[in-house]
Amino acid sequence: MLEPRTLYNLNNSIIDDPALQGLPLVAGFTGFVDAGQVVSQVREELLDSLENEVLAVFDTDQLIDYRSRRPRITFDQDHLTDYQPPALELRVLQDRLGERFLLLSGMEPDLQWERFAAAVRQLVTRLDTPLVSWIHSIPMPVPHTRPIGVTVHGNRSDLIEGMGSSWKPTAELQASMGHLLELRLTQEGHDVVGYVVHVPHYLAEAEYPPAAVAALEYLGASIGRVLPTDRLREAGRDVERQIARQVDNSAEVRGVVSSLEKRYDEHADGSRRSLLVKQNMELAGADEIGAAVEAYLAGPRAAEELEQALNAPTDPERLYENIDDAFHEDAGDSSADDSATDGNRKPGD
Repeated sequence: MLEPRTLYNLNNSIIDDPALQGLPLVAGFTGFVDAGQVVSQVREELLDSLENEVLAVFDTDQLIDYRSRRPRITFDQDHLTDYQPPALELRVLQDRLGERFLLLSGMEPDLQWERFAAAVRQLVTRLDTPLVSWIHSIPMPVPHTRPIGVTVHGNRSDLIEGMGSSWKPTAELQASMGHLLELRLTQEGHDVVGYVVHVPHYLAEAEYPPAAVAALEYLGASIGRVLPTDRLREAGRDVERQIARQVDNSAEVRGVVSSLEKRYDEHADGSRRSLLVKQNMELAGADEIGAAVEAYLAGPRAAEELEQALNAPTDPERLYENIDDAFHEDAGDSSADDSATDGNRKPGD
């Protein structure tokens, strides 16, 4: 492996400031699922709302496959402008109470994962970081009318206990950079906690602010910082009003949401111990979860049409109006393997 230190450039004017020692680190990478655009919203809200300064910039030319994820550029009448290169940075932020913390965020590396993880470990060690708290999000067959669920993992039992199921399955997953980073940090004795935010499947391709609010609450509680949520809360109320109108105007949509609520409540009462466990207590696979989602959406074309509707370019006011079209099929009974939620407590509950 090439020397990890050559993968990033430091801000030498502040990197040795004693005040930066012992700060907790929040991390999130875009490019892996990011249902509801949770990581993107969290990163934007933190950088827009809080004072921040760059500590280290990673060389994305070595880490990103540009042909797989092409950067954006603007063609303005007869010339090109506003090239948007990928960014992957470590910053120091200050919350509203003046308390500092670190943020590692940007595009998930396509290449050199082990070298990138080693580089982050170098920085964590140099800055004497006491905790790395990271987030990502996945689509789940859960209703938007229930609390946002979360699955918690890591090596900090005090942050994990009470947040989810005592049932601990073994399963093979598609890895992300966050997963590998957690594994390598844990192996070296660093404290890590990860939060997987559950986003309603039918809203996974759109910005879903309530899920981002939940992510900020969990992150803030884990690192002991007051993170901004006011703007996202307001945006979430607007989104929920738009969704509520669609539900009220469509019997089909009401039927699907009602079915999801019933399934959710059945699991929430303790009759099932995990979001991903089946009736026979075996772990449901990705194909089974996908089949269950489509069954919940109650129609042979509903899932596909909903995804197309949410992916269609449109302005925010019209985005959720497309939901009704996606649910045009009648809702029916589903015999597919079900899923519900593990952790639905907010910090402090």
